[in-house]
Amino acid sequence: MDVILHVGAHRTGTSSLQAYLREHDVALTAQAVGFWGPRRTRVGLLDGLADRPQTPADLAAVVRGTGRLRMNLDLSRRRGVQALIISDENMLGSVRRSIAATRPYPDAGERMARLHAAFGGVTRVVLQVRALDLWWASALAYLLPRGGLLPDPAQLDRIAQATRGWRDVITDIACACPGAQIVVLPFERFAGQPAAQLAAMTGRRGFPKVPANRFWENRSADLPTLRALLAERGDDPTRLPSGPGRWMPFDARQTETLREAYADDLFWLRAGAGGLAQLTEEDGSRDAAKTAQRPDNKRGRRHDRPARILAQDG
Repeated sequence: MDVILHVGAHRTGTSSLQAYLREHDVALTAQAVGFWGPRRTRVGLLDGLADRPQTPADLAAVVRGTGRLRMNLDLSRRRGVQALIISDENMLGSVRRSIAATRPYPDAGERMARLHAAFGGVTRVVLQVRALDLWWASALAYLLPRGGLLPDPAQLDRIAQATRGWRDVITDIACACPGAQIVVLPFERFAGQPAAQLAAMTGRRGFPKVPANRFWENRSADLPTLRALLAERGDDPTRLPSGPGRWMPFDARQTETLREAYADDLFWLRAGAGGLAQLTEEDGSRDAAKTAQRPDNKRGRRHDRPARILAQDG
């Protein structure tokens, strides 16, 4: 049985894909594809398995949780599942922690290493990435109604100037999951196309196609909604721009820096990612050699950074 971890990232349509998978469970079963989503993983199945144990009781809980997970995996095998998708963006960490650290998923490596051990190895890890200026903007807008604070200019500048990007997250995952295939999907290509995402994950075709944006879960609040929220909780709504539309917190210089960093990440992926990962674009073909020849490959300002070692918590 192929064990496929779909780890997000947050704010890349993960919840929308999960809604599609729940609605089309009959079609999945017909192709011997199983699905575990947050409604299962967050009610005991993966509890504590990605976190760093702090006490002997935590270690004992990990042992019990690993046994519980292995029993569920064995049950899926005996039911004839050939490809099991476990989709939960919290496997990488939290958006709140990323914002506090001003860099994406600072402890992704350690978390994924613990999960890889608990699963007893995985076949494939699938990560969907997004332009960093839009990813951070979406993350900040998503958290604001959930107790998040408006970032100050210094925090936004730290985010924009951070050297950690998707390349580093991918490298951490590859280090943490030896032997697993790492597949990367660009949000810009796959948003609103759950059938194509599923084909890229499993290598199978024939999943039900749906109209674009048929599933659009957990949308970020727009500017009018965010201003009303700030006023309701006693904050100054004029700290946000006037008018409608999406909140874009970064200035022009910061936006350009983040876009260059994303261009760097995509260039690295299209050039083969040092053998660590395979970029899936267009029709879902995972052929790094072909995508490396695309004429629109452009390097950002940090294209010669060395590969990172496994990220440390902190």
